[in-house]
Amino acid sequence: MKVLVTGTAGFIGSHVALQLLERGDEVIGFDSLNDYYDVDLKKARLARFMEHPGYTHIHADLADRTAVESAFATHKPRRVINLAAQAGVRYAAENPHIYVASNVTGFLHILEGCRRHDVEHLVFASTSSVYGANTAMPFSEHQPTEHPLTLYAASKKANEQMAHSYAHLYGIPCTGLRFFTVYGPWGRPDMALFLFTKAILAGEPIKVFNHGRHKRSFTYVDDIVEGVIRTLDTLPGKDNDWNGNLPDPASSGVAPYRLYNIGNAEPVELLRYIAVLEQCLGRKAQMEMLPLQAGDVPDTEADVSELIRAVGYAPKVSVGTGIANFVSWYRSYYGV
Repeated sequence: MKVLVTGTAGFIGSHVALQLLERGDEVIGFDSLNDYYDVDLKKARLARFMEHPGYTHIHADLADRTAVESAFATHKPRRVINLAAQAGVRYAAENPHIYVASNVTGFLHILEGCRRHDVEHLVFASTSSVYGANTAMPFSEHQPTEHPLTLYAASKKANEQMAHSYAHLYGIPCTGLRFFTVYGPWGRPDMALFLFTKAILAGEPIKVFNHGRHKRSFTYVDDIVEGVIRTLDTLPGKDNDWNGNLPDPASSGVAPYRLYNIGNAEPVELLRYIAVLEQCLGRKAQMEMLPLQAGDVPDTEADVSELIRAVGYAPKVSVGTGIANFVSWYRSYYGV
């Protein structure tokens, strides 16, 4: 089928596009290649499939309403995967307007395109950051998420609510995926694994926040991609009976709408993550121990039982294997 994938020059988006092409789908890629981080890395990701006969690239920004409308009108995708967004939790403190333009206005343009062109299913990226001030572990989609701690998280919470309103008003099947910490080859240079690897190989100290004691549901990118595509192939329905009670935050009694956590259900402490990286690199890290950063949550742990039930999601890659694969890619890509 024909699938519009936004963010195809991005970390997860490039992997998703490649997998869809390999299984025989036609992919319409949409990406602005902004300079939030190394544009050459983004171009290198695209180069893996840019010449594939099933791929068409649109170089534009989601905030450009005309460009998004044109993409839908010209290519008429059957389904849409929206992965484009201004990423980075802390960058929002410096550039808040970029987040609203990309993550809120841009998402509205996607919703309008789906509405006006009879899209069968919209799958969109949310984030574990929406759990914000929650401390109950593991994080479940059935928990409320009314207290985000960053603008990035707030923008993604807005996406979830906007999608529900469109699913209800216009019958557009919408599924949101709350990504937990994703890592692997072709990753983002602003993320911990990338920063740690670069610094350790250069003999420089790494900044270890919260003294390395917090845990994350680190999830290998191939496991994420499998979950995204399985979700794309599974349309949501109206899961709840509507009896006048408060609806379940994870689903809806009045719309074809679902939210799922997507991640590894076995969290790993940051110090353990670093120890595995040291082993893969064959070098010890110089660690600068620091307090928890503002806006960071102490721990994340994904309850993925709903996604397992719905689509058979089953992460397979261990942290040891995943980090080794990343290090191998990093050494090859940067020649170090």
